[in-house]
Amino acid sequence: MHRSSGGDHLEQIEPFIDRGYVDEVIGLVKTGKEASVYACRAGPAAGCEFVAAKVFRAAQYRFKNDAVYQEARARELGIGGSALRAFNKRRKSATGREVQAGSWRSREYQVLQLLHESYADVPRPIAAEGEAILMEYFGDEDEAAQQLNQVRVNEAEAPALFQRLMNNVELFLTLNLVHGDLSPHNVLYWRGELRIIDFPQATDPRFNRHARDLLSRDVANLVRYFAPHGVEADAGELADDLWRRFQRAEL
Repeated sequence: MHRSSGGDHLEQIEPFIDRGYVDEVIGLVKTGKEASVYACRAGPAAGCEFVAAKVFRAAQYRFKNDAVYQEARARELGIGGSALRAFNKRRKSATGREVQAGSWRSREYQVLQLLHESYADVPRPIAAEGEAILMEYFGDEDEAAQQLNQVRVNEAEAPALFQRLMNNVELFLTLNLVHGDLSPHNVLYWRGELRIIDFPQATDPRFNRHARDLLSRDVANLVRYFAPHGVEADAGELADDLWRRFQRAEL
């Protein structure tokens, strides 16, 4: 295994090597406060040429304002009232934060599985192990796909890209999901194709009282990005229409 910079993170990738999913770590693609992503040459079990390994930070893992999302998780489990208050108290403890981090990792993998099987524009999940998720790599050996906010999209392709993303937002809703943190930072662009990433905070709108606001923010972020590229859209109207049809089971 080629050991590029990454320290202990690379130890989290070794189980994928043992299982035949990874042959070589090519290098670090992206690092952030929650996770780092590595480009890898795939092993025979992966069924492709390259894969991406997303390695989550353990004790340091945090998600801003995570209570907005965790409340819905508790309600999905049927936790309410005094039990919900106790749940939130445990969540703030050191042990609770570690369990919570594992919960985020598990959530992202499960959501990716559901969305990929439903033909959403997301990376294909391949395997999960310990602190890491292995998924489809978007790009080639020389260059990884860029975040949409780093791409100069021309006005000819902007309307189709915007519509494609809105179609995904609608598909998510039909599957009882709101991304909750969707923006050009969480969309990868490669040769005219898109992949939406980063789903640990994805929430079920049937249980999360903040889901309507999260959906509105997701839509507003997309409209704001595409406006300078010639796309005219009313974020409020789009979000209202999606939410109304979701509530009426018309999606």
